[in-house]
Amino acid sequence: MNEEQEWLKKAKRDFEAAKINFREGLYDISAFLLHQCVEKLLKALYIKRFKKLIKTHNLVFLGKKLNIPKKFLSICDEINPFYIEARYPPLFVVEKYTKDNISRLIENVGEILEWIKKEI
Repeated sequence: MNEEQEWLKKAKRDFEAAKINFREGLYDISAFLLHQCVEKLLKALYIKRFKKLIKTHNLVFLGKKLNIPKKFLSICDEINPFYIEARYPPLFVVEKYTKDNISRLIENVGEILEWIKKEI
C-alpha cells in the first residue's frame, strides 16, 4: 500500500469513529474526529500530487494549497477550529456541537471523502 492510501485508510477509520461517537451522543468527540478525517484526506491528496507530506493541522491552508472546490473549502473553514476547541474546556462552546450541526457535517465530510477517493 502506498503512502497516500495509508492516509486514506486512516481517514476512513476516523470517519467511522466520528459516526460511532455521533450515535452515542458524543458530538464534540465526533467533531474532533471529523477534523482528523478531513486533515488525513487532504494530506493523502497532497502526498499524491506533490509526493511529500506537509505538516499542518490547518484544513483551510491545506485546502487552498490543493485548490479544492470552494464548497469543500467552506466546510474546512467550519471544521478547522474543532482541532483545538473540541478538546479544551475553556474553548469548548457547546452550541457548536449540536446533533443537527454535527449530523450535517458528517454528511459534508462524506462528500469530501468521496471526492478525494476519486482524486487519488
